[in-house]
Amino acid sequence: MSRSSKLRIWLQAARPQTLPAAFVPVCVGAAIAFRNQQFDWLPSLVALLCAFLIQIGTNFANDYFDFKKGADTDDRIGFERATATGQISAIAMRNATIFTMGLAFLFGLYLVWHAGLVILWIGLASLLFGVLYTGGPFPLGYNGLGDIFVFIFFGIVAVMGTYYVNALEWSTASFWASLAIGALSTNILVVNNLRDVEQDRVVGKNTLGVLFGEHVLRWEYLLMLLLALAIPPHFYYRLQYSWIVFLPFLSLPWAVLLLRKIWVVEDKRSLNNTLEQTAQFMTAYGILFSLGIVADLL
Repeated sequence: MSRSSKLRIWLQAARPQTLPAAFVPVCVGAAIAFRNQQFDWLPSLVALLCAFLIQIGTNFANDYFDFKKGADTDDRIGFERATATGQISAIAMRNATIFTMGLAFLFGLYLVWHAGLVILWIGLASLLFGVLYTGGPFPLGYNGLGDIFVFIFFGIVAVMGTYYVNALEWSTASFWASLAIGALSTNILVVNNLRDVEQDRVVGKNTLGVLFGEHVLRWEYLLMLLLALAIPPHFYYRLQYSWIVFLPFLSLPWAVLLLRKIWVVEDKRSLNNTLEQTAQFMTAYGILFSLGIVADLL
């Protein structure tokens, strides 16, 4: 196998379509810090790097542990998994997980030096639960807790943590913003679980879709969208931001189209595209929200 082919396989295993869940929280947290004139570019860049590494490490861990648990069968209709298809050995994927999470820890030590021990505990928890999502004796993703994990760590923890490493203090605005970002991060998982519900049921992966049915996932997707769209008005009416904070509403037609796809889907394979578009929607929302927050200075 050529070097370029190997690189392509590893890039696919990193699942770049999920990386908005790492980028957007840091972007929004840094934007609030900028608006409050407390932005610090170096901690923000390191936080972004750590977020990317933790997301990729989590994806590698999922690839490895799902293979070990037999969850990736020949009936899988989701994105191709490198370990299950034999393109990457289980040992190599395990080592890649350790290496990537290790890098996140090493870079995170700068944030600990800069912002204090609270960041150490946040970082260690993020690394630990990134592995426990599919690994360990009680994997979160196999016991209906994956949605809560994503909402907390890719929403509340990531946004508020980014603000903290900039300002060295906590922020009410970053908490409210984190609810929107956590909701949109969760929707990426919702699409994933809706697509895989039949296969997950067979292998004993008890996502919310398996436990409560597909309609619960569709309602969850709608509620997460509504939560995300409720945050800009809160910033305007309660936190006294300017009307520009409504910029995310420009993405509303896209949200409606995605919601329609979730409710009327017949071929579950088409949800691979919907998952990518949900991540892209999150990126668009996050950038528009960040611009609205920063533009409040003007």
